[in-house]
Amino acid sequence: MKQYNKTAIALAVAQIALMSSSAVIAQVAPATGAGTAPATSEPAIVTVTGQRAALNSAQKIKQNSDEIVDSIVADDIGKLPDRSVTEVLQRVVGVTIDRTMSKSDPEHFSVEGSGVSIRGLNYVRSELNGRDSFSANGGRSLNFEDVPPELMAGVDIYKNPSAEQIEGAVGGLVNLRTALPFDFKGMKAAISTQGTYSTLKGGKTSPSISGMFSNRWDTGIGQIGVLVDLAYSESATRTDAFQVEPYYPRTDVVDGKTVWIPKGAQWRTLEFDRKREGAYGALQWKNADVQSSLTVFKSRYKMQWDENAIFAQSSPYNINVSKDATYDASGNLLTGTLTDPKDGGINFGGDTRSANRQSETQDVSWNLRWRPTNSWTLTSDFQVIRATTQSFDSTVATGVQLPKEKLDLSGNIPNLIFDAADRAYMADPNNYYWAFTMEHKDQSVAHEKAWKGDAKYEFDHSVLRDIRFGARLTDRDSLTQNSNPSFNWSPISQPWQVGWNISKLASLGDPRFSGNTNLHVFDNFFNGKVAVPSLIFPNVALATGYPDSYAALHKYHDILCAEQVKAQGWGSCDPWVPASFGTDPSGTNSQSERTKAFYSQLRFGFDDLKFPVDGNIGVRYVSTDATAHGYTVFKSTLPTIPAGATVAGSIVPNIPVFAKDQNYTNSYSNVLPSLNLRMKVSDKLQFRFAAASAMSRPDFSQLQGYTALSEDVKTTTTTVGNVSTVRVDQVSLTGIASGNPNLKPATSNQIDLTAEWYFAPAGSLTVAVFNKRLKDIIINSVYSYPIPDVTGTMQSFTVTGPINGAKGTARGIEVAYQQYFDKLPGWMSGFGIQANFTYVDSHQDLYKPVNQTYCTGGNTADNLNLNLNGCDVNGLTFGNLPLVNLSRQSYNLALMYDKGPISARLAYNWRSKSLQAVNVNGTQGSDGTDSNPASPTYGQHNVTWGLPTWADAYGQLDASIFYKINEQWSFGLEAQNINDAQFKQLMDQHTGTKGRAWFVSGPRYTAQMRYTF
Repeated sequence: MKQYNKTAIALAVAQIALMSSSAVIAQVAPATGAGTAPATSEPAIVTVTGQRAALNSAQKIKQNSDEIVDSIVADDIGKLPDRSVTEVLQRVVGVTIDRTMSKSDPEHFSVEGSGVSIRGLNYVRSELNGRDSFSANGGRSLNFEDVPPELMAGVDIYKNPSAEQIEGAVGGLVNLRTALPFDFKGMKAAISTQGTYSTLKGGKTSPSISGMFSNRWDTGIGQIGVLVDLAYSESATRTDAFQVEPYYPRTDVVDGKTVWIPKGAQWRTLEFDRKREGAYGALQWKNADVQSSLTVFKSRYKMQWDENAIFAQSSPYNINVSKDATYDASGNLLTGTLTDPKDGGINFGGDTRSANRQSETQDVSWNLRWRPTNSWTLTSDFQVIRATTQSFDSTVATGVQLPKEKLDLSGNIPNLIFDAADRAYMADPNNYYWAFTMEHKDQSVAHEKAWKGDAKYEFDHSVLRDIRFGARLTDRDSLTQNSNPSFNWSPISQPWQVGWNISKLASLGDPRFSGNTNLHVFDNFFNGKVAVPSLIFPNVALATGYPDSYAALHKYHDILCAEQVKAQGWGSCDPWVPASFGTDPSGTNSQSERTKAFYSQLRFGFDDLKFPVDGNIGVRYVSTDATAHGYTVFKSTLPTIPAGATVAGSIVPNIPVFAKDQNYTNSYSNVLPSLNLRMKVSDKLQFRFAAASAMSRPDFSQLQGYTALSEDVKTTTTTVGNVSTVRVDQVSLTGIASGNPNLKPATSNQIDLTAEWYFAPAGSLTVAVFNKRLKDIIINSVYSYPIPDVTGTMQSFTVTGPINGAKGTARGIEVAYQQYFDKLPGWMSGFGIQANFTYVDSHQDLYKPVNQTYCTGGNTADNLNLNLNGCDVNGLTFGNLPLVNLSRQSYNLALMYDKGPISARLAYNWRSKSLQAVNVNGTQGSDGTDSNPASPTYGQHNVTWGLPTWADAYGQLDASIFYKINEQWSFGLEAQNINDAQFKQLMDQHTGTKGRAWFVSGPRYTAQMRYTF
């Protein structure tokens, strides 16, 4: 942090020194010229007021750009049309957003959205004013939900790159633009206050406030401009959810038939609060020949969520089903009552979970532009960026064994039916026990220094416009630490422990263990559409009071364990050990990376043709040198050989056990040509053709250098008389890698064709057809990992981890249309419509296909099946899954009104279902019976399974209306999710796709007052 501050101060001093020495520079370079923004090919910002003018400005950017780009421009400074940058992006044709908080944990809904995909691909590069921008999360892109939209002047989404753009955007490039002082003619200022109310959350209104001041002055040393922009916002929301556990095949429920029974259904409520702060400042100066700007950007994101949830912990093959149960044609349970007399009731856990995260990104950048002659323009751009994040996730749970659970799964959402006795049972603390604790901690920090130098020479020629060339150097490092164990699950008392580890359950009815719980009433659940029973949960203070609260709870385990030890006269009690950093190298991921890039690009135009053609052609060369600071562990399980025994069979490699630090270096280079052509049939109609090669480097989380190797030897011993023979039947050399430091970037060869008709200032119809051919897609697979034995002979281990193991395609079409109906009479001429539609088709081909059709969880090949295709609870694999997070269809439809002082919008966004992940939290396990007769473990309870989960089709309706009271004052109302949309998660099983979870968050309303001067 000290070094970051020193660099920022140094850049500020350099800017001031440059301003004070302007007279000398002016003598050296007497030519005149205008300034440009720091990002190459970046469109100029146009200050506009009114929704119609904003669309006009965005349309001009698209029409006049050298590349294929879509833009959203604020209709006034600091006023993008949505509550988060992520929500802004979903309005753009070809762009979709996630609706879950994390790809690795799709069980939690995100009200404002999360990850962004462009044309079905998540290889998205993020920039701030044409420069790198990222969050410290092990990835390479920015968490757009962390960025205050109030600081943005506009957003540009580039669909096909040019040589001068920074590499890394296979899917697309998102450039967030802030304003500079010289974007305004003189003084400009605005202040906005907002209040947001969530209907499901209820309670207080969440405030937001933002303000911007900018001015410029003519002085004796040139023009000077200063801009300051500040933003603060809060959001308080609530999400209710139902969830159904995976279904298990049962042959003992209905005579002569296999039916599929879930092990239970559950419900939850999550209270979410976030604070987002942003500060942006710009100092700009120019004289006749030189222009310089210094910008400082800082965003800070804090979130806290508290969840009350009940989860089925039952044994699926101990569940009984009532005789009146009904099933669908595939044998899936529709209605029935579940019981579990064998275990004393259906075991459930009542979780109180509290999680928080703090993230921060700081960016200091200095841009210098000098025009020594009318033909030459030289630019230097230096940036320092620092990003940090840290989180703590804490769960404390009670347990309860329900006498029964009656389910009706035949409707749109699960119907859980409880009688008065059930509700009274669940409201009685005496029926609960202390179950477990679980905590997770992580922290990350990432730094980057980047310098870019560009030169442009403008030709005085009928065809050649200009040639641009330049270089970019970066030095980046990333450190991510996860606690060990990553999720430290520790039992307090569990039914399966009773009788061997503890004497009995830590019942809340026991005075020694009572207290620190509350009866939680699920008020207004699903907006009052569903009534669920109240439950006993631990107090939130137990989750947030870590580690002291955890230590106090685990004393209950110690008491019960001591009783068991005394009764049995054996053993001891293992103390609870809190999660910590640094105790296991697998929790540390340290990376460093340097890149060198060089490009040259020629712009040209044939104006004398019947249909003029212009464009650019160029090539970018980039070299990457990366180092992963890792660790390798080798463990061996060797058999005991009786004295005098004869050893036969396979040879066992002699490899000493070791654990050592290990650095991995990886260097590669890429040549990225590009061509962008535009043909103007008229001033209103034009066509584009773009072809390019693009690359996307692996995330730092995929490059972790930790590998755990193991040697497993299986033997058979026979004895004849006094002679023993030990036969080595199998030697398995396997391993699991947290990452792969030798990964190469995914690359794409891509083509775009567009037709663009601009028939009015804010009216257009555009069509784009695209085809991206990808290779070196990163997947989890098996690869060979050699290490030497004591003789120096290399022994090959079969390791499961990420590799460049697939190729694929993403092709489709985009259609976008917008128009105001100016020819309608009177007030009706203010109406307009905006619509777009995207269709994407994709497929992925593995370099080394997996031929197995079952999963047993016992070897590396099964792990591969699990990660790539998914495995059902009966051990059968799935296959032919599409690319993750890709919706085949998505669209936006907006009805607009802009006339006089009124500006309004009614906007609907929809996307079809998409694959979330395979083998994710909640849909994975190893407690199933293998029912595949071809499997060597047929009939055993050792199937490792992981179901593919999908986000079902989702559509949300939002609205806004603003009234301009006068030139300074305006008032607005906004509404999000006014259709009270329900987000549904699906899970694949071999008897069909089933509902996994249902989420609702309710409508939200915002009132806004703005003053501009």
